[in-house]
Amino acid sequence: QLQLAESGGGSVQPGGSLTLSCVVSGNDLSYYALSWFRQIPGKEREGVSCITSWSGSTTHYSASTKGRFTISRDNRKNTAYLQMRSLQPEDTGVYFCVAGLDTCHAEYWFNLREYQSAFWGPGTQVTVSA
Repeated sequence: QLQLAESGGGSVQPGGSLTLSCVVSGNDLSYYALSWFRQIPGKEREGVSCITSWSGSTTHYSASTKGRFTISRDNRKNTAYLQMRSLQPEDTGVYFCVAGLDTCHAEYWFNLREYQSAFWGPGTQVTVSA
């Protein structure tokens, strides 16, 4: 059983940056793909990004975050990261990291139904406002 814990959320002005961390315990993170989802008020939970297992050679991003966010992983630290730049008010929400087996595929990484057997963190709040 994996346990995930996000950190690094907070309040930032538009145009600012934050880096989220996701520390995983209970097993070796190497085996798992790692995704970030967010829950924006009034909207369904949406996929932000994912990175494949082991070396993390493949990443995917949503259209709204591509070019601004960067996902990475450090298996030695059992930690994944989400660097967020040029943040805008519409990025405000709760950000969740999710560890799953073989979940980072271009065809379905953003589909919540693929994560029914995945492990979720409790989330961290990101607020972007002037």
